[in-house]
Amino acid sequence: MSGGLIATLIIVGVLVILIGYVWVTYNSLVTLRVRVDEAWSDITVQLKRRADLIPSLIETVKGYAAHEKSVFDSVTKARAETISAQGPAEASQAENHMQEALKSIFAVAEAYPQLQASQNFLQLQSELVDTENKIQASRRFFNGGVRELNTKIQVFPNTIFARGMGFTERDFFEVADVAAISEPPRIQF
Repeated sequence: MSGGLIATLIIVGVLVILIGYVWVTYNSLVTLRVRVDEAWSDITVQLKRRADLIPSLIETVKGYAAHEKSVFDSVTKARAETISAQGPAEASQAENHMQEALKSIFAVAEAYPQLQASQNFLQLQSELVDTENKIQASRRFFNGGVRELNTKIQVFPNTIFARGMGFTERDFFEVADVAAISEPPRIQF
């Protein structure tokens, strides 16, 4: 074999390896991006489910504590923020407000023994706790996907190609007051 043929085969081999690497990297980045988008969708579904429970909870509590208007207003405002949040940063901020609002509504409920015994209230409370658990699980799944995607984008040599192929890092779903959301709201009657 001549030296020119060997050089050509080496160049072709390197190009095949490089093209294969870019192909595999691109496909794995697409897979991770879709997984993160799916996880975000799961979070929004659970946030919507909780937002749908809030009006029923407010109406139930209003029947017993109609004079607590400021509490109901804060819960309604927090619900609106949650529904209109666009992306993890806004959702995180809305999550802080929602946690505070839910604490206040359950604090009001503690003052009314008849409300605490209401079957409707107990069912709403149970559904809300279940939804909070699902939100927490969805948030963990989302953040795990974001971690994988961001790592894949940032490691060498992927960092050379990833941004050029249109991949960017995603924001984690972080909440400013982690203690406020580390557990579902404590509801003790």
